Amino acid sequence: MQMMPQMGYDRAITVFSPDGRLFQVEYAREAVKRGTTAIGIKAKDGVVLLVDKRLTSRLLEGGSVEKIFRIDDHIGAATSGLVADARVLVDKGRVEAQINKIIYDEAIDVQSLAKKICDFKQAYTQIGGLRPFGTALLIGGVYNGNNYLLETDPSGALLEYKATAIGSGRTIVTEMFEEMYEEDITLEGALLLGLEALYRVTEGSIDVSTVDAGLAESDKKQFRILSADELEPYILKVKKRNEKAVKEKSKEGKEDKEEKEN
Repeated sequence: MQMMPQMGYDRAITVFSPDGRLFQVEYAREAVKRGTTAIGIKAKDGVVLLVDKRLTSRLLEGGSVEKIFRIDDHIGAATSGLVADARVLVDKGRVEAQINKIIYDEAIDVQSLAKKICDFKQAYTQIGGLRPFGTALLIGGVYNGNNYLLETDPSGALLEYKATAIGSGRTIVTEMFEEMYEEDITLEGALLLGLEALYRVTEGSIDVSTVDAGLAESDKKQFRILSADELEPYILKVKKRNEKAVKEKSKEGKEDKEEKEN
């Protein structure tokens, strides 16, 4: 029996290579890594989701770029990677939430919904003629007094986090969260922390047209997407704080230089 050449494992079919790799799944992960940054932070009173929309043209209407979705009354999702793929997964999640409500007469819990979406994604890694979804989702929600933040991988893997990021800025954001995240953080504090992370990733080029934010609030048991008017004061606060830090650093540098000259 003739062995399939190494290139054969790199084609449209998703089969294991001799060293146990699934190249198509790895390529799907690369699509996520090249996507814009999406951030999720779990607070003591809810969950915050943030995305960098990265408008590629000043002619583009920012409101037409949708990267945060409401799946059910109490669950939302942020995406990075192929947004068209994400919409299919969000629609699947919405259908599953409605099925649960019709059958059991209650809202679906966040973990069950995330698992159903991951099962759907995993099926696309093993059926011939299909390709994996080139997107990852951060699913945030509240259920029975608990807050949840879960990440779905193109392979169908599911992980729960206190704070995380997906997309091109993942490394920068996770390093920042390792230092600055605290478990007793409030929703407002989490929103400011997430915006600070996006500020670093984008090197300061954030405004209401390039950032979307969603909150799952424990007290209201609801997920909602913030309007531009609600988000703008927080963005301005982060910008002013960073501008002040830059001025102070510049002032200290000048003082040090003068001391050395004297």
